[in-house]
Amino acid sequence: MDLLVPPPVVFAILAVAMWVINRSLVVGRIDSGLLTLGAGALLIIGAIVMAMAVKSLFTAKTTINPLKPSRASSLITGGVFRYSRNPIYLGDLLILAALAVWLGQPANLALLAVFVWYIDRFQIRPEEKALSALFGVEYAAYCARVRRWL
Repeated sequence: MDLLVPPPVVFAILAVAMWVINRSLVVGRIDSGLLTLGAGALLIIGAIVMAMAVKSLFTAKTTINPLKPSRASSLITGGVFRYSRNPIYLGDLLILAALAVWLGQPANLALLAVFVWYIDRFQIRPEEKALSALFGVEYAAYCARVRRWL
């Protein structure tokens, strides 16, 4: 794989970067009770999406390890995987978005784009190659009907 940094580490680095930006950059910060409500909703949705994906992976008795996609024993196309080929990364993104909203620093929104770019380039594309090699036509058909993110 072309993976440089595992997804959970990327998530943690960007979360810390958001906190540092928030502490360092006072200009532009938004303070509103509505931000907490919006952040809470994003956090809950992200956690639910992630939990549903993990449950599907465990139920199918296939790997959850993002570093070893070639160890997948089955292609999951139901549940939350009907809507996103990468619901765990989508959940990560929603949780990072929750943090960005809660902190109220618009500059942190740029880090969401960094997350999507990095995960797409260095995690999802190599995963897709591995899954294509494992599941062939079945995986190609799945990719044709379900988007990467949403």
